[in-house]
Amino acid sequence: MRFSTILSLAIAFVLAIAAVFATRTYLAGERARLAANGGVKQSEKTLVVAAKAMRFGDRVRPENLKAIPWPSDERPDGSFDAIQAVLGDKDEPRYAMEAIDPGEPVLTSKITGAGERATLSAALDQGMKAVSIRVNDVLGVAGFVRPSDRVDVLLTRVIRDPKNGNEQTSVDVLLQGVKVLAVDQTADERKDEPSVVKTVTFEVTTDEAQRLTLGTNIGTLSLALRNIASASVEQTRPVTVADLGGGPMAAEFTQNADDGRLDLIEGMVRKVGEDLNGRINSVESKLNAPKGEKQVQIVERSVEPVLQVEPKWATVGVWSATKRDEYRVGQIQELGN
Repeated sequence: MRFSTILSLAIAFVLAIAAVFATRTYLAGERARLAANGGVKQSEKTLVVAAKAMRFGDRVRPENLKAIPWPSDERPDGSFDAIQAVLGDKDEPRYAMEAIDPGEPVLTSKITGAGERATLSAALDQGMKAVSIRVNDVLGVAGFVRPSDRVDVLLTRVIRDPKNGNEQTSVDVLLQGVKVLAVDQTADERKDEPSVVKTVTFEVTTDEAQRLTLGTNIGTLSLALRNIASASVEQTRPVTVADLGGGPMAAEFTQNADDGRLDLIEGMVRKVGEDLNGRINSVESKLNAPKGEKQVQIVERSVEPVLQVEPKWATVGVWSATKRDEYRVGQIQELGN
């Protein structure tokens, strides 16, 4: 074995021993530090999250919560760093105001205060009101409207013209982007199964509550479900029966067809009408003419007599003992011919 090979193995062995010794020294120092701090790092922070799913009205219990490490100094607004801070006093329990899934942080906005009940009034924002309207399977978007959705409220009513007394049906957008608090007696926003409901409760202002109440008395209210990310206010106008034309397809067809062909067809129809009027006027003038004038001219056709065609041969019959034979014999032309 070469000397260089033996030297390389020795150096590698020495380095391995040094690495093992340094690692053991570092781990021993960390154990001593953890033991001095009671087994927990002084800089470690926690965040209280849900250990089990909680729904609207559920009581916040210790088994439904857990604390996880949270190394960042930035925390969600309204979060808790200890389970005991969430539970509070046993005589004043807290309840879930919104659906909280496992692993989701528990926030003050999602649970009630100590001793408060989980009611719909506690879920209302400051200055907002809750108003319910009656719907059915058609007016309620076939049951697909769920809590926390945003909808537009449409009003269908009959308007009477004070001048002539005529009635006209119109549809107008009464409210836009209204938040749904509950459907029937369900306020759980995580329940996504569609169901036909009878009432829908909205979160509205006082003015909007008045308009909704008046709308239920003078017409029919229906809902239009909005996109979850749609928050803009659209410019709308009342739609009447006069607006129910052929629709977008008919308008597009009319726009595309207006390239000269309509003028050509109109000209052909006008020409046919003029020819027809001219013929009708001609017939009327003949019928109204004086009696002395000749109105109808009858043309007699001469009929030539049909000459009988003489045959060019004669038939001669010859009897034998048992049968009769016929022969055709050409006629002899007259000498004059």
